[in-house]
Amino acid sequence: MLLQNKVAVIYGAGGSIGGAIARAYAREGAQVFLSGRAQANVDAVAQGIRASGGSAETAVVDALDEAAVNAFADKVAAQAGRIDISCNVIGVGDVQRPLMDLSVDEFVQPIVNLMRTQFITGKAAARHMLEHGGGVIVQFGGGGPQTVAGIGGFK
Repeated sequence: MLLQNKVAVIYGAGGSIGGAIARAYAREGAQVFLSGRAQANVDAVAQGIRASGGSAETAVVDALDEAAVNAFADKVAAQAGRIDISCNVIGVGDVQRPLMDLSVDEFVQPIVNLMRTQFITGKAAARHMLEHGGGVIVQFGGGGPQTVAGIGGFK
């Protein structure tokens, strides 16, 4: 069990990628704290983890809200004693439409969201990791081969 006795926080845990990461971390022995914007989605992931014998807690957290992320990280650290892994895989609000129909604000939205949330979640975790000698911060930026010619947007 590679992550035995480790505490992992996953932002965007209710999505397909976040859920898969949460299940893998739990399968490897981590105590996972799942967050997302939809309680039902993170609860479904947590229920599956618990059914497989893992430990999972859930919370509704908007990873773009610095105060909410700090409060969540503080709560996790107080409850679990530390944070070893912080993983951010939130959806960034990419707008996929024909380039000529996009506004500048729509085009830069995912870039701003990605940078903001990576900074906020990374900083919140680092405060607690430094107290315990370190940790791992995982940030996901998206990807995939599904880029369509003529469509504006950001990958």
